[in-house]
Amino acid sequence: MSQFTTLELEIEGAVARIWLNRPELRNAFDDVVIRELDDAFSQAGAAADVRVIVLGANGPAFCAGANLNWMRRAADFTHEQNLADAGGLAAMLRTIHESPKPVIARVQGDVYAGGMGLVAACDVAVSVDTAWYCLSEVKIGLIPATISPYVLRAMGTRAAQRYFLTAERFTAAEAHRIGFVHEVVAADALDAKVAELVKAFTGASPAAVRACKQLIVDVAGREIDDALIAKTVQGIADIRASEEGREGVQAFLQKRKPSWLGEQK
Repeated sequence: MSQFTTLELEIEGAVARIWLNRPELRNAFDDVVIRELDDAFSQAGAAADVRVIVLGANGPAFCAGANLNWMRRAADFTHEQNLADAGGLAAMLRTIHESPKPVIARVQGDVYAGGMGLVAACDVAVSVDTAWYCLSEVKIGLIPATISPYVLRAMGTRAAQRYFLTAERFTAAEAHRIGFVHEVVAADALDAKVAELVKAFTGASPAAVRACKQLIVDVAGREIDDALIAKTVQGIADIRASEEGREGVQAFLQKRKPSWLGEQK
């Protein structure tokens, strides 16, 4: 397992936990954080026993976006250097989004700019009620381009038309109202809610969870035509014929636990 300097990766049985760990910098990211996040999610996604990944952060802020020292360096980049730099962030977000294991964002504090992309790339987000959210890029003459595919999916176009353009801060309650986060809880209830979701994910068929993630990608936003219907028909036929599909149905009919629960550590 790789050694990390900006985060921590803990794997215990079916659960991998990735912690952003630069609280003194409000967990703002730079090229090192981006590279280490990509590596940590790749490792957790490839670990055979892992069923779910939790992304959290240490300190008062979840992620304040880009690190100021990194921004100072980037200010003098050429266009080609900027392309390479943004490409690293885009690749990391895609690694999170395409993780074969479901990912929970455990948001214990404020989320700004690029940090919004981290939360949006996760499958489920749980936030404390005191967290503030902000897409602050236009305030400094930039746009949230690299994170936009994930943020737009999470909050929708209409909300983005306000918050991309105004750079207003908004509350966790508003983040929940627009669909950016799934749950808002008091700080002392955060870990219990995350544990509830972890239990749900680890109780499900790992193969079915992977297939569901792909199903959402395949179906969301597509026209309901013959090709899409054929793809969904093929999808259910394939999963019914799979080892876990057969085992899950038989376990249900026989009123017993499926084999993947017996294998949990």
